[in-house]
Amino acid sequence: MKKSLLALAALTAFAGVASAQSSVTVFGIVDMAAANVKNGPAGSIKSLSNDGFGSSQLGFRGIEDIGGGLKASFWLEGTLSGDTGGLGSPTSTWNRRSTVSLSGDFGEVRLGRDYTPTFWSHTRFDPFGTNGVGSANNLIGQATATAGSNTTSPMRVLQGGVVGPAGDPRTLTFVRADNSIGYFLPNLGGLYGQVMVAAGENRPGAKYTGARLGYAAGPFDTAVAFGKTDLVKDNLTHVNAAVSYDLGFAKFTGLWSKFKIGSSEPVVGGRDQTNWYVSARVPLGSGAFKASYGKASGHITSATSTTGAKQLAIGYQYDLSKRTALYTTYGSVKNDAGAQFVARGQGPALGTNTGFTSTGYEFGIRHLF
Repeated sequence: MKKSLLALAALTAFAGVASAQSSVTVFGIVDMAAANVKNGPAGSIKSLSNDGFGSSQLGFRGIEDIGGGLKASFWLEGTLSGDTGGLGSPTSTWNRRSTVSLSGDFGEVRLGRDYTPTFWSHTRFDPFGTNGVGSANNLIGQATATAGSNTTSPMRVLQGGVVGPAGDPRTLTFVRADNSIGYFLPNLGGLYGQVMVAAGENRPGAKYTGARLGYAAGPFDTAVAFGKTDLVKDNLTHVNAAVSYDLGFAKFTGLWSKFKIGSSEPVVGGRDQTNWYVSARVPLGSGAFKASYGKASGHITSATSTTGAKQLAIGYQYDLSKRTALYTTYGSVKNDAGAQFVARGQGPALGTNTGFTSTGYEFGIRHLF
């Protein structure tokens, strides 16, 4: 924590000096909610939690106009834990994003830690984002992944867990990639896209290659993406497609995605998981009503049998201003036999419980600055 405070103080001082030469901005989100998650027979946990609506964060970004249409920029962004006052993760202060880039008429070249192309649609097309008891990402990965388990779901490790027997942990890349080089298309009349290559640097599961391509015009937006993470003898592949259309009285979205690890991977064995969801966001007064329904299914814990889960989520946000909102969300995850998905990916320890219903609700406030 001391390192985090020193880094914050240094960057604050830097921002004051650099602002005379270029544009430097301090930004962030503080989001906290009173929440309760009940995981069937395992019981429930009540908590003051972060990120029920937006991802709590503290960041610094800056841009310098070099001339001739060329611009240089940086972006440093870390997780902010408002409930405890923490900043960053145990291993990284700027764990959400840490990049430097060069942009112009050719597009943008970006280096550092950043979102993967395949993750973008999971957050951009979900009215609940990637947060809280209503997030469609609750159905990506089970909650019981631990080192030393040969039956651990490979889908869970996409969110930061590990897979493999004791002594052979392998972290897989899903949300963000370290040591990446990315390219973003310039403005091409609604066409957008990204390509990323991340060096593994001798860390199994960290080498990633991916791309996305989309088109947005008026009320219509659609995108497809593909990514590959290198494992010991095989690859984990992730492909998704998403679409949204805003009719004015409501915005409707849908997403389909598939994860797959080949059967030649000796530890995990063949695994696959297919997800889909549909959702709507309806403006109501000074806020909006949100709802989504989704399903996950596949060879998630066994190469020979299938399982899955369904999730229903509803919520309402009330905008007190352009920066501050109150919100409430309810989510219910109904597991098939053998599945252990949970609302918000948290709650009491599950043990061997499967086939249960996990429910969660939260009431919170989000403030942007």
